[in-house]
Amino acid sequence: MSNPVVLITGALTGIGRAAAVAFAKKGAKVVVAGRRDEAGKALVKELRSFGSEAEFINADVRKEDDVRALVDKTVARFGRLDVAVNNAGTEGRPSPITEQTAESYAATFDTNVLGVVLSMKHEVRAMQAQGSGTIINVSSTYGHEGAAGASIYAGAKHAVEGITKSVALELAKSGIRVNAVAPGPTDTGMLTRFTRTPENKAALVTTVPMGRLGLPEELANAIVFVASEEASFITGHVLNVDGGKTH
Repeated sequence: MSNPVVLITGALTGIGRAAAVAFAKKGAKVVVAGRRDEAGKALVKELRSFGSEAEFINADVRKEDDVRALVDKTVARFGRLDVAVNNAGTEGRPSPITEQTAESYAATFDTNVLGVVLSMKHEVRAMQAQGSGTIINVSSTYGHEGAAGASIYAGAKHAVEGITKSVALELAKSGIRVNAVAPGPTDTGMLTRFTRTPENKAALVTTVPMGRLGLPEELANAIVFVASEEASFITGHVLNVDGGKTH
């Protein structure tokens, strides 16, 4: 399909924003979702400057009513939903396990895991009605590795990858593909918050064989590929985009 309808959660910053721009430049009709109206409207203006039909919908992925409305409004506006990128996420509160609480766990899992579950539930509902579609969940290389000081975040991303593979199996014969893209260290605001200091960020760079951080645009390119017809026989896969960090 030359002008697919693409829905992106967590689209106002970082990888989600880069993905919205990448899809718009390829002629997709793009719905961006997030919780900040002013930033959402500014992004839509930019996407339309590339010739894309674009809309912003305010939605909190932790709330099922919001997610249901997000998908329904997308279909009402464009008639279908071809690609969903579930990117909304939080780094939580990186700290030793002895400092974690029920509240810090819930805050991280509600966005990173429940948000993905609710998003897929309603995206799949729309895609089943049309008999096709592709879903890309944004994970992390920490989703299949350990991460000292980030046990809750890593656990949430492990969950995302397990859910991705399981739903892919459920839907394998339905015409709907489900995959994940797992960024390595990528130069985003989340990474800056996660590492806390320039020294910590520099130390993380030394763990990447290519010797640098990834760019949001590089992650976006991978997402666009996984969503494309060129990846039509790929489902249940987790694609590392990490400069060789996991191998």
